[in-house]
Amino acid sequence: MRQHQQLLALVLACSVASVGADTLYEGALIHAMDEAAPHPSGLCVGSSGRLIDLEACQPDETINLAGQVVIPGLIEGHGHLMGYGQSLLNLNLATAKNLNELVDQVAAAVDQAQPGEWILGRGWHQSKWLPQPAMIKGFQSNDALNAVSPDNPVFLVHASGHAAFVNDHALAIAGITGGTQVGGDGEIILDAKGQPTGVLNERAQRLVSKFIPTLSLAQRQRALQLALASLASLGITSFQDAGVSQADIQLYQDFIDAGALTTRVYAMITGSDPDMVAHWMQRGPMINAGNRLLTVRSIKLVADGALGSRGAWLLEPYRDRAGHSGLPTMPISEMRDISHLAYRNGFQIAIHAIGDRANREVLDIFEALFDGRDRGVRFRVEHAQHIHPSDIPRFARLGIIPSVQGIHMSSDRPWAIDRLGAARIESGAYMWRSLIDSGAVLVNGTDVPVEPADPFASFYALVTRMTLQGAPEGGFEPEQKITRIEALQADTINPAFGAFEENFKGTLAPGMVADFVVLDRDIMTIPVAEILQTKVLKTVMNGQVVYTRQD
Repeated sequence: MRQHQQLLALVLACSVASVGADTLYEGALIHAMDEAAPHPSGLCVGSSGRLIDLEACQPDETINLAGQVVIPGLIEGHGHLMGYGQSLLNLNLATAKNLNELVDQVAAAVDQAQPGEWILGRGWHQSKWLPQPAMIKGFQSNDALNAVSPDNPVFLVHASGHAAFVNDHALAIAGITGGTQVGGDGEIILDAKGQPTGVLNERAQRLVSKFIPTLSLAQRQRALQLALASLASLGITSFQDAGVSQADIQLYQDFIDAGALTTRVYAMITGSDPDMVAHWMQRGPMINAGNRLLTVRSIKLVADGALGSRGAWLLEPYRDRAGHSGLPTMPISEMRDISHLAYRNGFQIAIHAIGDRANREVLDIFEALFDGRDRGVRFRVEHAQHIHPSDIPRFARLGIIPSVQGIHMSSDRPWAIDRLGAARIESGAYMWRSLIDSGAVLVNGTDVPVEPADPFASFYALVTRMTLQGAPEGGFEPEQKITRIEALQADTINPAFGAFEENFKGTLAPGMVADFVVLDRDIMTIPVAEILQTKVLKTVMNGQVVYTRQD
């Protein structure tokens, strides 16, 4: 009963009023992304939440947008919805410019915590810190963490999600010593004396994370509420959720029933959960539940780790760690079997692949399955970050969708060259122009909470190939820039296509759902430096206003 009351209170805080008669929005510059009418004079929202032809519009209300700019609702092409919400409940370590600032955040949290309470956070990235601390195998040690948190276990997730930084108290809870063994791609980083440094790579994270208390239902509801509110403020009306649990799906359905899900969700089943995969293979896809608010028709697999933690699987060793080429995070045979199972049961497969070896292995699986031809099933490679030049044309030929994150280039490129070297960076990393020119459909996202959810930062990265500080002039590997229209397609039409949803969203044409965003400036024409200053003034989803900027 208490949980029901909590959800009811949440609904009262989140739900939006339903649309009555037609509403006409006029007086704006509209980028409809519709070839038949790229810049209509207005948008007419019908009572069903669909756009209707302007000639048939009988508005009960007319809203003059006074020269503002309208674009289709933005689609997050790859993120982690509950991970984002949970990150809003914990320490945001992406703001830490160095190890000292991270430790200061932990110390402040310890001051507010009870003895024994876990200190949790996410977002640190040692390669971005200045000054750099002393490193052991490319990572820091936990001496400073131990000093500020002797009585509270600390678990801090790397920005990529593929490593964790813990204190000795957490290691003791898990019973981890210098002799602890971990299988597969897992690694406990040890110092010169053979003692744990507090850094746990890939599967080794689970040795500690399994001791962290699970969130209550009320905490999970709060996390989702925070995430949805943030997404609405950023103009994101759809979210492609790359790896969900059954509990996540149930929570999304509860929010639908309560009228509180203000972002459409395209959910990818977590492929590492065999029971969940078996359940959905027997059940079949769930498509357009709750008036097109929730679809479950994709399975997310993970082929390798991240470049930052040196877990990405490469054809040749890392330039900054001799003899190490990363490792697969799932056996190739298992990825092949699940891909075949999905193919037979009407599910899309989306496989995380960052290194060139991982991308090649995934493409090999798909090519064998499709007999070397595009079968129209829109299988995806998530990240597609570092690709051997000979493998780039295979995406278009096989109909494989590269789901990239422009912001990763801005964040990672300054140090990624240390991992791969100039030759591999220039010929195979962040190859957006080459992928589009070969005929592939490029999807863009942020990988939130790995990166901030800001879609305009990722848009900026696609068209400038610069860091968010504007360096270097002209961008990294500028021949791989894409145009602004291509970047907006990668945030609207293309991710709709990547989710089999282009027949009802992604453009602002009559008959499509009324998902759109009102901006304070024209991102298609302003100087590139101003793109990062873009503000969302209003977000409309299914004809309902889900966000209005208060100032």
